[in-house]
Amino acid sequence: MAGPLGLRHRLILAIAAVALLVPAIFAISTYELSRNYLLSQRERTVQHQTFADADFVRRRLETADADISAVLTAAGTPADTTVVLRWQDRWYASSLDHGRETVPEALRTRISSGGAASQRIQTAAGPVLAVGVQIPSADAEFYELAPLTELEGILNVLSIVLIGGALLAAAAGAGLGAWASRAVVVPLNRVAGTAAAIAAGRLDSRLPDTRDPELATIVGSFNSMVDTLQQRINRDARLAADVSHELRSPLTTLVASVDLLNARRSELPPRSRQALDLVTADLDRFRRLLDDLLELARSDAGLDNDTEEPIEVDLLISHVLAEVGHGPELLTSGGPIRVRGDKARLGRLFRNLFENADRHGGGLISVTASRTDGDVVILVDDQGRGVPPPERERIFDRFATGRTGRGSSSGTGLGLALVAETAAAHQGAVWCTETPGGGARFVVRLPAEPA
Repeated sequence: MAGPLGLRHRLILAIAAVALLVPAIFAISTYELSRNYLLSQRERTVQHQTFADADFVRRRLETADADISAVLTAAGTPADTTVVLRWQDRWYASSLDHGRETVPEALRTRISSGGAASQRIQTAAGPVLAVGVQIPSADAEFYELAPLTELEGILNVLSIVLIGGALLAAAAGAGLGAWASRAVVVPLNRVAGTAAAIAAGRLDSRLPDTRDPELATIVGSFNSMVDTLQQRINRDARLAADVSHELRSPLTTLVASVDLLNARRSELPPRSRQALDLVTADLDRFRRLLDDLLELARSDAGLDNDTEEPIEVDLLISHVLAEVGHGPELLTSGGPIRVRGDKARLGRLFRNLFENADRHGGGLISVTASRTDGDVVILVDDQGRGVPPPERERIFDRFATGRTGRGSSSGTGLGLALVAETAAAHQGAVWCTETPGGGARFVVRLPAEPA
């Protein structure tokens, strides 16, 4: 089923419809007026001719021994007009094409009371105007049948010209509608494109200035709104970054104190050791949460200061695997694959995915890197129970933890959010699918470095 028409197509159709309707009304009106005028003129001409010929025939019929053939010949009618005469209950005609059968009974009835009448009739030879006159003094009826074929041809030509003009006007209206709709839709497309860029995180996107007074207000209001939004986001992000930074000092003190207690763990009673383990675990989680928050805050505030450089993806993945305690045998690569980006941030992206597989997916089982159609694709597989389809987008939200039933829930809820932020910052993407064995598979797509 076809969807609704867009704004541009509706504008084109509306303008084309108006461009067709107005000439159509004009054409119909012109045709009807011309037709009525020409027919009335033709009818008056034939009536005048009929009256003159009827008077001539009357005078000839009132003479003794009138020769009907001579009377009809001398009537002076045009060559294409046929004369039909009823006299002394007999019918005469100047042409074999017409006779008594051509004269309609309705016309005879109308002139029977005296006077004259006319009627348009259709014959085998074409349309005909029949004009009848009663001649009471001679007990006769006089008719002239004038063809309307020439007039009908003129009207047909006129109708073709008017219809063609209406269609040309409609085509011109459609062209004008296409131009006008483009002038209307292009600014809307610019607004939509700029809004999409802002939604994708490019907060420096703005609408270009315009000289159109109607659009200038919209452009100014839109850019002002985005400026205000960017300032608010930057302010909030800087606040989060400052708070996270300020929390580092007391956290460092706490970690140092707990490390000191762990160094003398053997001197503590069992209950104190248990409490120390809980504090150590929570401090480690708090430290990771603070690091993730600081990273996200710096990203939101535009403080990353990314240093782009060519990166050997397989070497970077091998290095990160070693950092999280895995061997290089988990990596399958089709050869040297290069991307361009920030090495530290991409390393953190892979580390978060590997730690997520170990913590929530039952353990990392394989990493596959390949190049496909100008992109580098990295598959990170675990051996857990997978991620239910309804949760596969939500897990990339900030603080999305604990609803998938995948292993430990001790994560910060920011690791996968950082993965998505980093991939988007490198013009890439990340999504979650399922392995053939039922585990979770995270797919990272990054633009490949041109050869």
